[in-house]
This record gives sequence, C-alpha cells and structure tokens, in this order.
Amino acid sequence: MKVESVTTHIVEAPLSEPFHWSIGEASVRSSCVVEVITDTGLVGWGECFGPARPAAAMVKAYEPWLIGFDPLATEQIWQSLYASYRDQGQKGVPICAISGIDIALWDIKGKHFSAPIHQLMGGPLRTEVKAYATGTYRKRDGNPMDYIAEEVARYKDDGFSAVKLKIGFEVDEDLALIAKVREVIGPEMGLMLDANHGYDSVDAIRLAIAAEAFDIRWFEEPVSPEDLDGYLAVKSATSIPMAGGETEYTRFGFREILRRGAMDYLQPDTCAAGGLSECKKIADMANAFGIRYVPHVWGTGIGLSAALNLLAVLPHNPPGRRPWEPILEFDRSEHPARQAIMITPIEHEGGVVNIPTGPGLGIEIDTEALARFTAE
Repeated sequence: MKVESVTTHIVEAPLSEPFHWSIGEASVRSSCVVEVITDTGLVGWGECFGPARPAAAMVKAYEPWLIGFDPLATEQIWQSLYASYRDQGQKGVPICAISGIDIALWDIKGKHFSAPIHQLMGGPLRTEVKAYATGTYRKRDGNPMDYIAEEVARYKDDGFSAVKLKIGFEVDEDLALIAKVREVIGPEMGLMLDANHGYDSVDAIRLAIAAEAFDIRWFEEPVSPEDLDGYLAVKSATSIPMAGGETEYTRFGFREILRRGAMDYLQPDTCAAGGLSECKKIADMANAFGIRYVPHVWGTGIGLSAALNLLAVLPHNPPGRRPWEPILEFDRSEHPARQAIMITPIEHEGGVVNIPTGPGLGIEIDTEALARFTAE
C-alpha cells in the first residue's frame, strides 16, 4: 500500500456573532483538514490546528516525503517530515502540518487493520471520559456578568462536571466574574481559569492569590508561552495548579517545560504538537515527570476524535484504586462545521463522552458537508 495523493480542505464557517478572548477575536471558525488517499482506496483524515491556509501550504510542501510511501510507516514518515524542515520548522505551522498528516496516517492504519487507533496504541485504559465545557467567550455587546452567568448555568444543567472561564482582561473585572461564576455553578462543579496569556506575571500573581478562595482547579496560560520564568513565578506564589502547552510543539519543546517543572497540567493540542505519534511520546514524558496530561481541543470532530483516541491510552499517574482520570476539553462555543462534517457527531451525555470504537479515528466524514464548508 502506498500514499497516492494528499489533499487539503480549508474549512471556513462564519459565526452568527463574533466572540473574543483576551488577545484575539473570531468571526469565522477555520481549520485545515487533511485527506490522504492510498492506492488501495483507503482514505485517512487529519486536522491541523492554527492558521488554515499556511498549514495547507505546508502540507503541500511535505508531499515529496509522502507520495509513494507506505502510510503504515507512521514513525518513519514523521521523522522524515520533521527532518526535511528541521532547521526552520521546529515549531509553529510546520509542526501543525505534520500533525494533520500524522493523524490521517493513523486513521489509515486503523482502517487497514480494522481496529481503532487506541487499540493499535496499546489498547484502551478507559472507554469513556468526563468532559469539561469550554466557552465563556466575550461578546461585543452586553454585560458578561449576565450572559456568561447564563452560559455556565446551562453547562451545569447539561451535566458537565467542570467549566473553564475565559479571563485575562483586567484583574478586578476578572475576579468579579470568577466570583459570579462560582456562585452560579455552586461548590461541587469544577472551575478552571484560562487567561490565554493575557497577563504579565505581576497581574497573574495578583489574580491567582485572590482567586484561591474560589477553589480553582487550574490556571491556564497565565502568561506568555515563552515566559517559563513567569510561569514559575506565578506557580511559586499560589496554590492553584498551572496549566498550559497548547502553543508548544513536539517532545523537544515540552522537554524544557517538564525539566523546569513549570506546569502541573500539560495541554498539547494533538492537531498542533506533532499528531498522535508525537503526543503519545509527550504524554509518556509527562507521566515520567508525574505531570497530568489534558489535551487541548478546539477544532472539528476530527481533532476531537484524535484527542479521544489518545485519552483512551493515557496511563494512570500514579495507578491506584481511585486514580486521577484525564478529562476531555469539550468546546461549546459556536463552530458550525465542527459536527456537521461528520456522519455521526460526537456528543456528550451528562458531561461524559464515549471513546470511539470504529476503525481508525472511529468517525466517518460527510464529504458533501465538508465540500459545503470548504473555501475555494
């Protein structure tokens, strides 16, 4: 079996209302979907996190190391792709492109052996995962104290065990919102904070110290991703665990984070950090350092399924009668293409999501829906 062609689909879905976070705004949700076709007719699907058009161009640049090669040789191909642009492509878009390709190859491998990816990666340690709701983005109009309170109340009613709150604007304003959200969801529901690196360490420390009273499960991206000293400063000043890593790439990038103990929860994005091949290595490194691993998920159902297959094989850390279980990030913000491009969407039931059991990623792409969302 050989790779016959590689196609990218620029998925673009305009939003009914723009939303923003501490450093950016979205009016369109976009993604680069990768389609790898073999000479036997097997098709694999992958997804690249990040800017879709640059990722698609980079996938095209990797074609010479794909066409004619055995798609089952995922490790050999990964090493060839990384080596081909290693001098200028150790992070960012080149690794996002490798991620989408790698996920598609694992999808082919699973279909070839009629087994889910997690079975090929060692067999599932769990068949379902609890999910936490991601949303709480800001609107251009209205009072976030009102509309975010209503939003998190819905997540509680839906059965989610935890919710992540977007902050990173102004410390006093954010603290007032944290207090309001904790009041609405009650003491039992988990609450995480995500500043999207909107603070410097001075403001992050001030917020964290004040927020300790609200039983925060983790503080995500408190400072810029390059600022590991800032992470360590915040971590040393508060009892709230630090989380981050959605903008870091490969085991080489995470090595320094782990070595310095900058984060308590590692959050690589499977569609960005190097795909399933690389993220399994990162997860094993995190396990060796005793660091919890919670994948970042913010794309279509392809990336969601990839994360679920990885979550299935994450080892308990440490094992025990009642070990800590990894949790799934379940994006609840508007994304018209997220579930629409799949024949059978991945949904939650009472805040719990089943691990896919079908061959490969365990999903089937609705190619007509994909075509409708694909930009020319």
